[in-house]
Amino acid sequence: MQDGATVREKSYHFAVRIVKLCLWLKEKQHYELSGQLIRSGTSIGANVQEAAASHSRKDFFYKMALASKEARETHYWIRLLRDCDILTDKQSTSLLDECEELIKMLTSIVKTGNSKTKN
Repeated sequence: MQDGATVREKSYHFAVRIVKLCLWLKEKQHYELSGQLIRSGTSIGANVQEAAASHSRKDFFYKMALASKEARETHYWIRLLRDCDILTDKQSTSLLDECEELIKMLTSIVKTGNSKTKN
């Protein structure tokens, strides 16, 4: 399983990048897309942080599963921004890579939790 501190740090730094991107999107008057992206992109880290304070294993894995879903939604919005030519390939590549890394980490954590609850 991935180290919890690692996913917390990565999701926090990713959220910082998302906030900065959303500020830029608002400057370009892409208000609706900015709103969708900021909600999902910052929710990843918020759910990971909440998981760290979970009162049970079930709650921990539930919060991590929510973070995973939010990461997948964020990946969608970044791809949409790229494919609508709002972001360039260059602008979107590192964000997509970072988001994919978070998805893999969170999926691994959730799968570990699911396998332990079935045993």
